[in-house]
Amino acid sequence: MQKRTLVEELSGFSGETKTISGWLYKRRLLGSLNFLIIRDRSGLVQILVEDKKELEKLHGLQLGSVLEITGDVTSDERAPSGVEIHNPKIIVKLPVTDVMPIEIDKPISHKPEHLDTLFENRVVALRNIHEQAIFKVQAGIENIIRTHLLSKEFVSIHSPKLLAEATEGGAEVFKLDYFGKEATLAQSAQFYKQIMVGVFERVFEIGSTYRAEPSTTTRHMSEYITVDVEMGFIESFADVKNLLNELIWDINENIWVSHESELNNLRATKSKITKKIPEITLKELHQEFYKQTKVDTRNEKDPTPAEERFASEYSLKKYGSEAIYITEFPTAEMKFYHHINDSNPEVCDRADLIFRGVEIVTITQRENRYDVLVDQLKSLVGVDPDHPGFKYYLDAFKYGMPNHGGFGLGLERLTAKIIGLNNVKEATLFPRDMQRLAP
Repeated sequence: MQKRTLVEELSGFSGETKTISGWLYKRRLLGSLNFLIIRDRSGLVQILVEDKKELEKLHGLQLGSVLEITGDVTSDERAPSGVEIHNPKIIVKLPVTDVMPIEIDKPISHKPEHLDTLFENRVVALRNIHEQAIFKVQAGIENIIRTHLLSKEFVSIHSPKLLAEATEGGAEVFKLDYFGKEATLAQSAQFYKQIMVGVFERVFEIGSTYRAEPSTTTRHMSEYITVDVEMGFIESFADVKNLLNELIWDINENIWVSHESELNNLRATKSKITKKIPEITLKELHQEFYKQTKVDTRNEKDPTPAEERFASEYSLKKYGSEAIYITEFPTAEMKFYHHINDSNPEVCDRADLIFRGVEIVTITQRENRYDVLVDQLKSLVGVDPDHPGFKYYLDAFKYGMPNHGGFGLGLERLTAKIIGLNNVKEATLFPRDMQRLAP
């Protein structure tokens, strides 16, 4: 069997004859000089075709045809990969005769009015090198996260996504029949990652999350990827923030080391982030926003989207950071498993990390005392602790749980903001929202 050479390897074989295999990505037929662009998993290479017999093999073929090409590797600084292949011998491994519904050999528009067309034709649109770059960056971010957490002795887990009850209550759950019983899709890995703190102390999971939110905004989807992290034996909420600080810094620095070419291809700009991410309380944010805009949000229990954008601009100007924590959320609005601040019982130990104008992380210290947790479940949710949706979760605390905290980071949101995309769906392989359940 003849050894296949990848496009990215060709520059090391100038003057030699090599065989490549890939898809027909683009062609320019100019008569005596005819050029093909071939794509494989590593990149693009240009093929100069002068022999009419070889050119005839391409008659009627459309983009996407699978070809095997053997030819002379020739250095050319003007070529996409620094080399071209001359004097090719072409073998058509799989002909394609249907014209693609969109042009993949040039950048695809991401204007809001064109996104439906992009997503409807996602199967072929992802063959575009610019679209591929988005998901290569995303894979790089995920790899940095995984490497970082493993280096700190976190254990990777996989929690179930079919549940008997909604993880965090509420109506925003997908319900389905489970052998005659009603089940729900997991809203998060929250309960399970806390349970696993009692096993491994430090755990993380990168997996799907499902929310039946009736929303069509640029930041919400019905299915998305969450990086769930939980850490035991913390001294205070500051320990969890410090972990997230280090992770965000690591991502921002190293993604530009490992994926600079893709980021440049996407015209991304490196984020301005400080090692210690600055903080502003929710009350201070409301006041500063009102002071500068005259829009009164001071009774809001969460930052508005306009305030999130303002917070990043404010932080960049004052601290030189496009990331900022919003802290001190009211206890009255907290989840039952949140920890009430020891110094100020009117707020809980929760923060939202705002990055480039969008919240990408919610981070909290959890309540680890069994009796307090049961009281908060009764008073805030109004549920019997023996209810099967909560009983097994509470067992983990009944039999000993250390101080702990964690966060859930939206992978697609983070990817979109690092690259500079305007809609989280642009950083999602096959988006799911109220209107779209395919492809």
